[in-house]
Amino acid sequence: MKDAICVFDSGVGGISVLRELVKLMPNEDFIYFGDSLHAPFGTKSKEEVRKLTIDATKKFMDAGAKGVTIACNTATSAAVRVLREMYPDFPIVGIEPALKPAATEFPGKRILVLATPMTIAEEKFHLLLSKYENDAEVIPLPAPGLMEFVEKGETESEELKSFLEELLFPYKEGEEKEVSGVVLGCTHYPFVAKQIGNVLGKNVKIFDGAEGTAREMRRRLDVAGLLRKDENYKGTVVFKNSIEDEKKIQMMENLFRLP
Repeated sequence: MKDAICVFDSGVGGISVLRELVKLMPNEDFIYFGDSLHAPFGTKSKEEVRKLTIDATKKFMDAGAKGVTIACNTATSAAVRVLREMYPDFPIVGIEPALKPAATEFPGKRILVLATPMTIAEEKFHLLLSKYENDAEVIPLPAPGLMEFVEKGETESEELKSFLEELLFPYKEGEEKEVSGVVLGCTHYPFVAKQIGNVLGKNVKIFDGAEGTAREMRRRLDVAGLLRKDENYKGTVVFKNSIEDEKKIQMMENLFRLP
């Protein structure tokens, strides 16, 4: 783990962020740690999530990591501010829903924000919402149970499709609450973005914050002088999970390789 960039999530969802990080910094080493043993984070208390996130970050730092990406909206809301206060000189980056680009592209339109119940309840989200609530009609929609489909590797099952149809029906094209854009407020959700789009309609644009998070991680490493100089070096990616199960690791690797 020495000199690697660690990516932390409540399970497998943060792999959507890892993919952007690797694309942006292909000559860096990455360790991805999914805490599936304690998933889902979105239905836990803020204190529980904060402790899990801080404990994991401390372990990464003790093992020699040069930066940590909190690739989980819930964990970011609960812990990233505290972590930055604890370690002001260490590159720590969280993620937040991509509400700004959605509101910029669809001013005055209706935008749906899909997220876990805890993310939507957190002060951090409400501060973000307050910045753009006059620019667009923003509708926060908690989606308890959605991330569990991804955790089980069910990204195209009939059960998932039924779940999304029931959850999103009022916001479909042609319905009373039709939306122009949907913001994915959980890093698990990009893996079911196609299915979300199928339900909402082809004219609804989907936004997620993974690319912006990757850019910020690179910027912080650059400022700290920690980016690898050898551009010929081919970086490695190692997957770990708090559930020590080879099938879980294999599923994570498969998600990472998805087109």
